[in-house]
Formats: sequence, structure tokens, C-alpha cells
Amino acid sequence: MEDYLTRSIQNKRAEVEAMKFAVGESQLFDLARRQRRTPLSLKGAVKGNYSGIIAEFKRRTPLQSHLNPQACASSTIKGFALNGASAVAVVTDTRFYGGAITDLATASHVANIPILRVDMLIDKYQILESYVYGADAVLLFAEALARDEIEAMMVVAHRFGMEVVLAVGSPGEIAKIPACTDIIAVNSRNLHTQTINRDTAYNMMSRLPADATKVAMSGICSHNDLHRLRTIGYSGFIIGETFMKKDYPALAMHNFINPPKIDF
Repeated sequence: MEDYLTRSIQNKRAEVEAMKFAVGESQLFDLARRQRRTPLSLKGAVKGNYSGIIAEFKRRTPLQSHLNPQACASSTIKGFALNGASAVAVVTDTRFYGGAITDLATASHVANIPILRVDMLIDKYQILESYVYGADAVLLFAEALARDEIEAMMVVAHRFGMEVVLAVGSPGEIAKIPACTDIIAVNSRNLHTQTINRDTAYNMMSRLPADATKVAMSGICSHNDLHRLRTIGYSGFIIGETFMKKDYPALAMHNFINPPKIDF
């Protein structure tokens, strides 16, 4: 069976080295420092919005090459913002998800809600890049990083006012959660096989710090799923495929938030 996590990390390392060759890390740091932008709070938006939905923009996945290949970042992300999303997650990986770093910049211009960058972030360089292109928060996968790497990347993110969402998918990853983590996301998707176990979000809840802001991601397919997860303590929900597989993702999200009432 193909190991998508290993392939993704290998691919991303090569990409980052190529980017560093084009724009050095010190140069990128200067660009970020001169920007003087104040990011929006993802944590505040998730806890302060009735939906709690972080609508994820992505064109494909490793298992679905034709999820929504022609999706327009501008109109889709603007639609998410106008139809009740608490925030927007933008998947910027090109090889496996059909995204681009420019989608992040587009989102920052059309949406007035927090923007979360989703990618295989493995280097502090990518944190600087996220800020320069308009991200308010970044998603890190605990399984892909050592604890000291997580802490170092969080220092850079917090230096520029961005929040960090740390995704965990197993009890063994909980030890990697630094005290300064802004949001903990429980990922029900296995990063190696891309398969989903919906019990993960329920089984992990009792093991997480009680005072942490918690977000569930992957495998949320219905309003009932969202309601059950909210009941056990999740404040936010990263939802992508459920919306993006539709012709009109923003409309799909609107209908998800506002399910039709059935009269008896």
C-alpha cells in the first residue's frame, strides 16, 4: 500500500529547497517583517461563530484526482465567507491537491474571515511564506514533525501574530502538543493510507487537554455529524470534500448549515 505521508514529506522537502534557492530565508523574513500585517484570530472566529465551520478549499485529493479540478479560488472562497463559514482553510499543495500558494493570496483579498493554510508544513521557511501570502493561521501535522520542530515553527508563527492549529491523529501524538498550541485538531484521516476512521474524533476527545480549543477534521459528512461532535466538546470543524465535490461548494455549505426542516 502506498504511503502518502512519506511521499508528501519527500516531495515537500524538495519544493522547499527549491524555494529557498529562489528566495533566501533571510530575504523572506525581511519581506514578512516589512509587511506589518495583523492576522485575524482563527480561535476567536471558531468560538464566536454559530457554525464553527472552517470551509476547506481544495481541488483534488490523493485518492480523488477529480474532486473539483476547475474550482475557482476567488468565487468559492468568497462564497464560503458570505454563506456562514467561520473561517476558510486553503490547501496550497500542488502535487497531491491541485492547490497553489497564490490561492492563499487570493483568499486574503476576497474573504474577511480568518484564513488557515493547509499543506505539509515541515520547515520554518513555509511559516514565513504563509504570513507573506496572507495566512492568519497555519496547520501542522504532529505525525510529520518532532516536538522540537513543532515548537520552533510555532515560535515563528507567533512572532508574526499567526495562530497554530496542531493536528493529531493518535494518542501517541498527544505528547507532542506544546503548551502554547492555539488550537488542537483531531484528524480522523490516516495520513499514510488516506483512509478515514470516524471514531478517531470521539476516542481522542477525553485524552486532550480540557481547556484546549478543539477542532475536528476529516469525515464530517452531515449536519448530524457536526452536532454530535459539538456535543462532546469540539468548537470547530474543518470540512472540505463534503462541499468541494459539489458543483457549487458555497451553496453546499449553506445547505449543510441550514438543513431543510421536515414538516410532519
